[in-house]
Amino acid sequence: MQTVQRTKKRYSLFTNKALFMLILPIVIESAFTMSLGLVDSFMVKSVGENGTAMSAVSNVDQISNVMIQLFAAFGTGGAIITSQCLGAKKIEDANKSAKQLYVLMLCASLVVAAVCLIFNKQIIDLIFNGDATGYKDYAYTYFYMMAASYPFLAMFYASAAILRAERKSMNTMTSAGISFCLNVGFNALFIYGLNLGVLGAGLATLISRAFPAIFLTALLTNKNNTVKIKIFEKFRFDAGIIKRIALLAIPSGIESCLFQVGKVMTASFVADASYDVIYGAAKVNNANVANSVTQNINTIGSIVGNGINTSILTVVGQAVGTGDVDCVKYYIKKMFIISFIGNAACVAVTWACSSLLVGVFADTITTEAVNMAHQCITLCFAVQLFTYPLSFGGPAVLKATSDVRYTMVSAITSMAVMRVGLCFIMCTPLIPSLHLGALGLWIGMVADWGLRSILFTSRIISGRWRKASGMLNNYAEKAASEEGEIAQDNNLVKAEAGAGEVTLSSTECPSEELPAEENLSDKQGTEE
Repeated sequence: MQTVQRTKKRYSLFTNKALFMLILPIVIESAFTMSLGLVDSFMVKSVGENGTAMSAVSNVDQISNVMIQLFAAFGTGGAIITSQCLGAKKIEDANKSAKQLYVLMLCASLVVAAVCLIFNKQIIDLIFNGDATGYKDYAYTYFYMMAASYPFLAMFYASAAILRAERKSMNTMTSAGISFCLNVGFNALFIYGLNLGVLGAGLATLISRAFPAIFLTALLTNKNNTVKIKIFEKFRFDAGIIKRIALLAIPSGIESCLFQVGKVMTASFVADASYDVIYGAAKVNNANVANSVTQNINTIGSIVGNGINTSILTVVGQAVGTGDVDCVKYYIKKMFIISFIGNAACVAVTWACSSLLVGVFADTITTEAVNMAHQCITLCFAVQLFTYPLSFGGPAVLKATSDVRYTMVSAITSMAVMRVGLCFIMCTPLIPSLHLGALGLWIGMVADWGLRSILFTSRIISGRWRKASGMLNNYAEKAASEEGEIAQDNNLVKAEAGAGEVTLSSTECPSEELPAEENLSDKQGTEE
């Protein structure tokens, strides 16, 4: 008796070439974008004494990262909706969501910028208590410039999210590259040529953020785009679309912002000058500088992983839009494989060059700070090598399937317990014998990565994300339909003497058929 077999499918929603052309520009863009703060920190290292200006710039960047994560979260919400609309071929809905996202983010950023400009000193005083050789003055100055750049950041993240959703990541890469060159050039002019110090670094960053925002906004108005924004068209907020964006963006925004708040809090544990009485000002300053150096080098090691995680939103989001659960599973697995390979390569190269990178800062910091930085870097990269794709790629997958509430709760819980709680125990005078300075901070951080990996991976494996994505009922109906079709065809086979092997296939998601002899019998074993 012949048995009906289903052919194995190789999905072609994103071919290997299409994935490469999507991911590579995003990785390069990520390198340029993440390097802006790094360049500022490096180019002001000669300002002030013992790296205080560098530490001030690095720590203010942690505050700015809170705003960046907020804007990126709303961009993510809009990108998920746009990607799913494009996957479902609903172009008009994609255009509407894009316009609502852009205007919403621009209005919100103007409010945030105004608050940060008005309460500049109060915010810095609240977060950072130290005042080593003008540390606060440097922080005040740099924060003014960063606050003024927030509306441009919002414009950039909104535009970039929309363009990536329609696979035009080359445009965002180009703008980020030009922005990076502008930042380096103006830094050199303002810091070294005009001797503006930290103010010059801030002005250079402000200008370099304004350019890509305006450039990408202009690209979005191109009438040849699949998704486009009409600037001068009459606008009215659409409550339905805003609600959909908010339902995705608010949990992601809360998660991302609290994550960055946690990073700022842990940095303040090390930077707090009230510990001078117990540990000595020199030791506290060395720990602060070592943490800043490690943060900068960790940024370099995370560039590839961060870029791939950004591309996951487009790939998995469009797969969700097809309504085919098997297609979604296929691209989740594929993106994880790419993430592990890309992250491992980037971490390995950065780790190998870490002595050289620390040496770049060594002419202005003490030997003790250098040694502390090496210890932190070793711990950081040893754990990041295995956990980064799961701890940060995992939530990207869940967000793309609209499973944002679980992502938010898990990330906040892990951050509060491991990153903040463990760091507080190890860095503060609570237990003097455990005061490990910067190393204690990074122990808490890598512990956070480990717990995040467990929480997000278990959620993906469980398949519960299908309910949040709205695909659970679709999946059950599809499975029942396929079982009925197979049973029917098997009955036909029995009735037809001498009939050959029959193959069935499904084409709900764009796919390429493999030879019939490749039986997908293992697929059913993985379904719930």
